[in-house]
Amino acid sequence: MISQSARIATAVEQRITLADWTSLPEDEPGELVDGQLVKEELPDAVHEVIVAWVISVLGGWLIPQGGLVLGSNAKYAVSAVSGRKSDASAYMPGSRKPPRRGTISAPPDIMVEVVSPTPRGARRDRVDKLHEYASFRVRWYWIIDPQERTLEILELGTDRRYVHARSAADGIVDGVPGLEGLTLDLDALWSEVERLGPESGERALGDPEAQ
Repeated sequence: MISQSARIATAVEQRITLADWTSLPEDEPGELVDGQLVKEELPDAVHEVIVAWVISVLGGWLIPQGGLVLGSNAKYAVSAVSGRKSDASAYMPGSRKPPRRGTISAPPDIMVEVVSPTPRGARRDRVDKLHEYASFRVRWYWIIDPQERTLEILELGTDRRYVHARSAADGIVDGVPGLEGLTLDLDALWSEVERLGPESGERALGDPEAQ
């Protein structure tokens, strides 16, 4: 059976609208880039540990104050022809909140991306999404790089460009820009990553544990 996304792509030669993208089933992957449905890279366990940590930390601090934190399947209409799904996003108390259904046009205060290990993924997070989120007026852009083990926090300037606000690789980060009072324990984050198993989940043939 042909999926809804496949039917749309065939009918319009890979070009779809924001409305088409919004109507896709939740289990249909992909982001909308200049009117084209682009497949997302499959996240690995490192990526998921970091995303879970971010959502837990941001949620624990913002939600009691009336803020809101969203996960990785929230669909944002970052332009008239592009839609993105960040790894995590957050709204401050008092900010305009997203609707319960459909694509979100209200920019969050924070977008978070965990950099993928591939060159294509790194370019998407560090170049493409940086420009798109700035145009969408996302005030704070967090970029977490598992390979380099770094956190970068960028702030949107009056010229609609991001400027460096804070960066760290380890230790305790206090005075988080825009979230005064929040503390980020990067050592704890990397310790969680270290709890994962070996680099590859594949086992050699004949390994009794693979049976």
